[in-house]
Amino acid sequence: MRYIARELEGALRQAAKRFPAVVLTGARRAGKTCLLQHVLPKAAYVLLEDPDAVARFRHDPHGFLDALRPPVVLDEVQNTPEVFPYVRARIDREPRRCGRWFLTGSQEAPLMQGVTESMAGRAAVLQLLPMAVRETARVSLLRGGFPEVLAAPKSARLWFASYLQTYLERDVRAVTAVRDLATFRRFLALLASRHGQVLSKSDLAAPLGVSVPTITQWLNVLEVTAQIAIVPPFYENLGKRLVKSPKLYLADSGLACHLLGIDSEAELEKSPFLGVLFEGFVAGEILKAQVNSARRRELYYFRDQQGLEVDFVVPGKGGALRLIEVKTTRTPTPGMAASMQRLAIAVGRRRRVKTAVEMLLVHRQPKTPLRTSALVPGVRALGWEDFVRQPLT
Repeated sequence: MRYIARELEGALRQAAKRFPAVVLTGARRAGKTCLLQHVLPKAAYVLLEDPDAVARFRHDPHGFLDALRPPVVLDEVQNTPEVFPYVRARIDREPRRCGRWFLTGSQEAPLMQGVTESMAGRAAVLQLLPMAVRETARVSLLRGGFPEVLAAPKSARLWFASYLQTYLERDVRAVTAVRDLATFRRFLALLASRHGQVLSKSDLAAPLGVSVPTITQWLNVLEVTAQIAIVPPFYENLGKRLVKSPKLYLADSGLACHLLGIDSEAELEKSPFLGVLFEGFVAGEILKAQVNSARRRELYYFRDQQGLEVDFVVPGKGGALRLIEVKTTRTPTPGMAASMQRLAIAVGRRRRVKTAVEMLLVHRQPKTPLRTSALVPGVRALGWEDFVRQPLT
């Protein structure tokens, strides 16, 4: 597949002009190396998963780095954390020279530990997620956004199976000592069946026969390797008893479909998981738009114990809010906006100042375009393709 421009390119180029080093994190196979090789075609490239490269570095660190002419890409640098002090020393000798060191890693926590300890103030940190619809129309609910799946969709089942096996053998064992990989595989499948639900660690632990601390550890593994997206609840004192646990989604909808045994569009249409898969897909596109703009992740959901629920709340500038309901229907109706309207009224009463609240109902695209996006006063209905291509505000 030819190179597809990534939205993160702009933020990457800007960071390279302002910082001596750039750290690029993200899930394995999301396209980090390809992006850097496209933006920096003449950079020296070192894969720190190559045993020979690691051995040469450890035998003679200064000699190894002296042989590299910046800009330098050090790929999967979390495998060799001792490289950080040597890179820092070189940066400190020429602190005003920017865009010379580019470090990547697929295990965010170990990588960021090295950055925090050795590269604080010297490196910009960016994250690359799998491809977004805004980058290519090949991204879909069924196949997700991993570049290699989009390049060969007919081989998606084999690719995901191989990815899971490699992920289990490499990343999981690198982050933590999982003793029972078979149980961890069952955990992943169970997690897919809880996709889009409020996280309950005890409900995950019981069917697997493991402890809650073990579930906590495994969730941490998935989070630091960018395999899951955790959406926290929106906290605002609205005089209601709020649900305080986060929602959990698998980060890539294609991987979620694979774990649920969904391999075709026909199976997806009939699946009882269609609604939550679509919801998670929209959540992923929101997060990709934020991350690709080098903005902070700000995605929440709202639910209280009286039954008021809004799928997503996205804060904006000056206290503005965007309320989003996600429905699989192709025919939105006014009643689907009721929860957003109720929450908007509650927020207005609580804040006692006029708050800009945008309300959107995101639905699947009908074959015949709707005549108007206005659903009820103050609420617009948008097909998901139109929604995800909107400018991020």
